[in-house]
Amino acid sequence: MKDAKRPATVRVARWSAAHPWSAVGLWILFVALCATLGTAAGTNDIDDAESGVGESGRAGRIAASGHFPEKPEENVLITALDGSLDPRAARAAADDVVRRMGTLPEVESVGRPVAAPDRTAVLVPVTMTGDAETADRRIDPLLAQSAAVQKAHPGLRVEQVGTGSTAKGLTETLGEDFRRAEYISLPLTLLIMLAVFGALIAACVPVVLALSSVAAAIGLSALVSHLLPATGALGNVILLMGMAVGVDYSLFYLKREREERRRGRPDALEIAAETSGHTVVVSGGTVVVAMAGLYLAGEATFTSLATGSITVVAVAVAASLTVLPALLAKLGPRVDRPRIPVLWRLTMRSRESRVWPVLLRPALRRPGLTLAVSTLALLLAALPALDLRLKQPGADDLPRDVPVVRAMDRLTAAFPSEGTVHEIAVRAPAAQSADVRAALTGLAARTARDPLFAHDRVPEIRTSPDGRVHLMNVATPHARGSDEARRSLDTLRAWVPEALRGLPAEHGVGGKLAEGVDFTDHLEERLPLVVGFVLLLTLVMTGLIFRSVAIALSAVALNLLSAAAAFGVLVAVFQHTWAEGILDFRSSGAVVSWLPLFLFVVLFGLSMDYHVFVVSRIREAARDMPSRAAVGAGITRSAGVVTSAAVVMVAVFAIFGTLSMVEFKQLGVGLAAAILIDAVVIRIFVLPALMALLGAANWWPGRVPPRPADTTVPDLPLPARR
Repeated sequence: MKDAKRPATVRVARWSAAHPWSAVGLWILFVALCATLGTAAGTNDIDDAESGVGESGRAGRIAASGHFPEKPEENVLITALDGSLDPRAARAAADDVVRRMGTLPEVESVGRPVAAPDRTAVLVPVTMTGDAETADRRIDPLLAQSAAVQKAHPGLRVEQVGTGSTAKGLTETLGEDFRRAEYISLPLTLLIMLAVFGALIAACVPVVLALSSVAAAIGLSALVSHLLPATGALGNVILLMGMAVGVDYSLFYLKREREERRRGRPDALEIAAETSGHTVVVSGGTVVVAMAGLYLAGEATFTSLATGSITVVAVAVAASLTVLPALLAKLGPRVDRPRIPVLWRLTMRSRESRVWPVLLRPALRRPGLTLAVSTLALLLAALPALDLRLKQPGADDLPRDVPVVRAMDRLTAAFPSEGTVHEIAVRAPAAQSADVRAALTGLAARTARDPLFAHDRVPEIRTSPDGRVHLMNVATPHARGSDEARRSLDTLRAWVPEALRGLPAEHGVGGKLAEGVDFTDHLEERLPLVVGFVLLLTLVMTGLIFRSVAIALSAVALNLLSAAAAFGVLVAVFQHTWAEGILDFRSSGAVVSWLPLFLFVVLFGLSMDYHVFVVSRIREAARDMPSRAAVGAGITRSAGVVTSAAVVMVAVFAIFGTLSMVEFKQLGVGLAAAILIDAVVIRIFVLPALMALLGAANWWPGRVPPRPADTTVPDLPLPARR
């Protein structure tokens, strides 16, 4: 009966400690099974045509219902290396392209060469066989022929841009980018763990558990994707979240067990399970609750990100509560072997550090002044967020040092109709097909007279085999992020209903620009709902955990403050040009539209990790000492763990800030800045000052329960080490 009254975390730890090989074996089997089944099932990716929102989403669904055959299209672009283009040399090269491409079995047809309106380029359109999804895996023979033409005509620049070549070029360059980040993150995390523990085995345990959690979560996410389709960025987000929380949760548990063992407690593992194990469960629960808010966004990408994040957090919590106690029980004191001489001595001295009492002195001696100054500093850091501008990621966000991206720039400069394209989709009864085509033809003539639209090609009208769906692409010569491009979209969306007036037709204007505009509008509409959900559930969960309204309100307020400051940093860095040289990017004057909502939810979840851990230690200390002393003692005792966890998170997130893709760069910098602000400013100045001011009111309307006699942890001196 006594065991039945112990917390579930203690009972699980006892079983794992009593059956270590069973616990470890079951975990290995679980990870292997998840990875194997996930690989066998494959990942079901989001269908963009079926998952859009707003008018562009409607246009995508209309287009998809027409079942148009989508052939992969390639463009061989011929331009001058410098100066003006020699027409005869360009024509000879174009004829060479037509001859070479026409012999390839991967090519269905080769169009006639087309000269640019300004005579600066010649374009040879090529249609490949097969489907667009696999074009990048079949593109090599075409690229080889383009390279052969380039070699035969050295005075010209011959480039290839299209469905397969662009996908292959970006995948190779950016894929290598991500692989490099993954290769860096692992040894960097291990080095940090070595500095934290000063022993190789202790350092490896959190890293290995985090990696196994990531592997299991990726496999599970692949299985779940057949119910909830996955976004292409899901694997990267799982790695990012999994390494961060997986290492942190193991760190919380391992550091507490190690601390109690060094105190000479024979029940060190049970104490760690009851305290840090409980904190891991609560922290994981708050992250899950925060990420669940993304479901309310009502958009497939956020649903996928929420599902993947929740999966990896749940798996990481399970690893910390089951296999970690088994490893600690089996290893015992050997977890601190082999010791790294200098680092080991530093970890032994860490409990006697005088740094933290000095850092906390302003907050504990002058809490009012410290709270005012630190809050004002965070509010000033948050000011740039008032100028937050959002945009959908596009070609202008790609790194310009990628050859295929530079080729895309030259293509759209010479042929504007290949750049920003609006897709008009109309669905009507087959009997109205001729009327719809006539209306779209009139609309095309109208765009030909307006400078908002490109005039280098006459828009082509495509009709589905059943005669019900009609598509027409209308391009604009202006960059996707420009005001002129947005006006062209608004103009077209006003003209289309006029052109179809009187016809029983369903219509929509889509395309990449339209998708970005509609996506941003959708997020702005759903943002209050998601934020309100996260704040309310965080408030309720924190209140129930600590039985305190004051702690719940302060947790929400402090997390809002750190999130606002992080947004301010994000805007100051990426909406301006001063940091371009430092971070190697080109500012588009905006933040990627999906990032603020995702960042807010992730930050709230991760910040609660630290908050729950720190406040739990303060609550433990408050059982034995006055309020201000308890605040100082609780933060000092948890400082090493929180700092170590923050360093791991900042290091992992900062690596993403080095990637070429601006959206991942923004994600990495935003998360790293937020964790740094939370661990330094919030935990050293704002939180202790606020709790020192509130005193006993921190625990209102309840009170801190006295420490049970059988779990008193005396502050014994460390046993001598040999």
